[in-house]
Amino acid sequence: MSEESQILEKQEKKQKKNAEKTSIIQQVAILFIIAITITASITYAGQKRSVDAYVRSQTENLAQDTAQQVILALKSYPAYEWLLRYWHDHSDTMNVEYDVDYRNGAATRTKCSLWEKNHPNNPLQYVTTAELSVMPAEDQKLFAEIMYTWLITRINQIKASFDVDFLFCVLTDETCREQFFLFSAAEKGATRSTTYGDAFILGTQREVSDSQQEAMLGAIENERMLADAGSYVDYYVHMGKLSGKDLFIGLTYGKEDLFNRINAQTRNETLRSVLYQAILVVLALFMLLTYVLRPLRTVQQNIRLYKNTKDSRTVAGNLEQIHSHNEIEELAEDVTDLTQEIDEYTKRIASITKEKERIGTELHLARRIQKSALPSVFPPFPEHKEFDIYATMQPAREVGGDFFDFQMIDDDHLFLTIADVSGKGIPAALFMMITKTMLANVAKYGRTPAEILQRTNEAICANNKEEMFVTVWLGILELSTGKLTAANAGHEYPVIRHKGGRFEVLKDKHGIVLGAMEGLTYSDYEITLEPGACLFVYTDGIPEATNGDNTLFGMERMVEALNSMGNESHATRNNGTENSEAENVSAENNGSGSAGTENADTDNGDPGSSGADKPEDVLDAVRTAVEAFVQDAPQFDDMTMMCLTYAGPEKK
Repeated sequence: MSEESQILEKQEKKQKKNAEKTSIIQQVAILFIIAITITASITYAGQKRSVDAYVRSQTENLAQDTAQQVILALKSYPAYEWLLRYWHDHSDTMNVEYDVDYRNGAATRTKCSLWEKNHPNNPLQYVTTAELSVMPAEDQKLFAEIMYTWLITRINQIKASFDVDFLFCVLTDETCREQFFLFSAAEKGATRSTTYGDAFILGTQREVSDSQQEAMLGAIENERMLADAGSYVDYYVHMGKLSGKDLFIGLTYGKEDLFNRINAQTRNETLRSVLYQAILVVLALFMLLTYVLRPLRTVQQNIRLYKNTKDSRTVAGNLEQIHSHNEIEELAEDVTDLTQEIDEYTKRIASITKEKERIGTELHLARRIQKSALPSVFPPFPEHKEFDIYATMQPAREVGGDFFDFQMIDDDHLFLTIADVSGKGIPAALFMMITKTMLANVAKYGRTPAEILQRTNEAICANNKEEMFVTVWLGILELSTGKLTAANAGHEYPVIRHKGGRFEVLKDKHGIVLGAMEGLTYSDYEITLEPGACLFVYTDGIPEATNGDNTLFGMERMVEALNSMGNESHATRNNGTENSEAENVSAENNGSGSAGTENADTDNGDPGSSGADKPEDVLDAVRTAVEAFVQDAPQFDDMTMMCLTYAGPEKK
């Protein structure tokens, strides 16, 4: 099917769909008429049947609110669980005042005064279970009696406020056949006893009816339960276990008064609602047409206009004519703003894209500049056969804060350093260039590594408003003797392999990072490199390389990767001596270090000696191990490495 045929078919379907549509005003009118008819019929015919369900729902809501007030009153005492347990266990020994009128004097007042005398710094309402547990038994009893009287006063108020016939708290065993009353509310002047119909006293035990048992069992399963009990409705809330028994808040309501009130209210409201709905339908349809449908239609048409033409000015002019003074007018304003913002956004996107391309070009150029600032020609000193050196820097972003450097101070001394600037990106790259230049300039004056670090630190601190810092390892190798003098300013430990040995971490003396503060001094240390020795230095991006499980590559894996070169070198010497001359020529052509390979005979073919280990191969081994470890995990830090092999003084 051709593209033109598909467009025609789509248009036909759209036209057919539009023809089947009806206006909203017609749909709403029909819905209103149906709704009025159904509402009136159901209200009239179902009133009698719905009263009971409505009473139940209203009663349950009221009971839930009442029970919540009782629970809140109970839990307002920090030691409420201790109180409930004490009331249950000592119900027969407690001297309790019920329904106290505090205006006429009461024994509870005397008890409160006694408590204040015994515990002046411990108000009754804030006493905790822990505090009670260490009190004498008489004080525990005094506290329990006072709290009981206070609680009875509060639940009496709740009973009166919520018009509850009975309000109580009980404990039952797992069968829920018998209730143990912890407390119950009473009206003013009511009789309290253990007789049915009176307000029960603490410790009253009563067998329950089947409906009450069913309600309590249901409350255990569902936390709360409402059950009919003849002319009453029982409501229970399960509060959990207490001393191995189930604790409930119970309420009882009479249904007769509720039924009478609701029947009268429903009858009157049914008649009024039918009349009101009929009037409202007419007004609603008129207002819907005037203030909603017509303006909404205009908005819809202009949305389609903008979709086809992208002419926001015409759309804005059309939508300004809408004055419905409601959300439709706000919608029209929003659509106008949206079309204008889309136009502006399109222009900004074009500008941002252009700016992004410019920034990308500048970052690429900055990367090239930074790369060109680092030594990149290998071997760097082909006339010196005493050593071979190779280094790489792989930034985590377009530009990085790591750097390395090496240069001949004179014919017998090689300056080499590696460093890591705090932070990443362009700020770190700028700071790196400054630090590299300072170190190189100071080194030209023939100073020791410690002096170079000290003077460079002073120069950095003189104008370091951004408070950046840099870790540095710096060494000076005397080619004629193999003596390496080095100093460390908070950098990673170097790794060294002596002839015939394995790579090992050299835990050298650490100084404070450059840029931290003025007046710092650093210490030199010396290492003698024998012919065949290998030095490996790096930044923390190597051991702190992280895989997808957030596991670090670590020093152990790094050293293991370095030591794997020994076996590879031994195999290389046994299988490739005939082609050594060709390999040296190839290495020189492709830019890899070769100084030192001509003296490979001096290591006598010992496994692990560096005579056959090119620095570039050492770095490749570490890089390969890191890449295999991190796999697809993103690189978070710059990774810089430098390796030097020492072949001994040049033979005259």
